[in-house]
Amino acid sequence: MEEIDMLMEMAEEGMGKALRYTASELKKIRAGKANVSMLDGVMVEYYGVPTPVNQASSITTPDARTIAIRPFEKGLLQDIERAIINANLGLAPTNDGEIIRLNLPPMTEERRLELAKQAKGEIETARINIRKVRQEINDDLKKLKNDGVSEDAIKIGEENVQSLTDTYIEKAEKMYQEKEKDIMSV
Repeated sequence: MEEIDMLMEMAEEGMGKALRYTASELKKIRAGKANVSMLDGVMVEYYGVPTPVNQASSITTPDARTIAIRPFEKGLLQDIERAIINANLGLAPTNDGEIIRLNLPPMTEERRLELAKQAKGEIETARINIRKVRQEINDDLKKLKNDGVSEDAIKIGEENVQSLTDTYIEKAEKMYQEKEKDIMSV
């Protein structure tokens, strides 16, 4: 039974990791309002080391449609500006010599639908990853039969993995519903 408990912990860890990754990807999808997490993943050379922009500058949202980036060193202005352009976020940085401003244009209905579709794709990836974890754990459970674990214990383990899978897929669906609501609200 210890082996089954360990496999259940592994399943929960793997499924949780899939949801955490999906949550971080959903944060990057613009929802009409300025959000500093939109710049997550944008890297800039800082003392010769690739560094996230949020660690090389102060990032604020002065209003709902603007992101202001104030680098810790003025020499980074052009590098940050270039990194944002290269990140292909669909934002045009404006540099005034001290601060880089990103103005978010109002989204069209077509763009909102496109972003909702992109969010749905991220959720589908999460479902696939959750099911992949379920399959791996079920395969490991079946291998335990050779080690003398009873068929009933294996069957119960498989049922527990399935209920865990259902729970995590439901959580992913809730994440999508929240993101879709956020994207579609004007």
